[in-house]
Amino acid sequence: MAATQRRGRRIMMTPEELDAFLATERTCRVATVSADGAPHVSTLWFAWDDTSVWLYSITRSKRWADLRADPRVAVVVDTGEEYGELRGVELSGTVEFVGEAPRTGEPCPELAVPEKLFARKLFGMDEMPHDGRHGWIRLTPDAIASWDFRKLAGL
Repeated sequence: MAATQRRGRRIMMTPEELDAFLATERTCRVATVSADGAPHVSTLWFAWDDTSVWLYSITRSKRWADLRADPRVAVVVDTGEEYGELRGVELSGTVEFVGEAPRTGEPCPELAVPEKLFARKLFGMDEMPHDGRHGWIRLTPDAIASWDFRKLAGL
């Protein structure tokens, strides 16, 4: 499982808060490292299965190429407008590519749960539409850091 967060323990999310947050938020930012060492950050929708972040990425994207060359990644999910409302999670580790790429819907038992979660959360349906341009990337994080500034009011 992920490493324990050391700093900001008073404002970190509980495991239940973290799961609820990641289950409902739709958008994440994915940070990769390009071949020339330059950072690259892009936005994606995602699914969370209580242990892994599932990214459905265009296979011809810079993000996909970066992760094929160097599978290390950081993913941030955050929300809030005012300072006291800020909440978020940073998940980091090494990704794995799952299923055929691009995904056309070939049977893949490992993708049954993430595809159902993704389809329900983002499209309001039980079946995942496949366009032959996207593929699945799984991040089972080595480290998780979270914050919920709403907890500052109680300190």
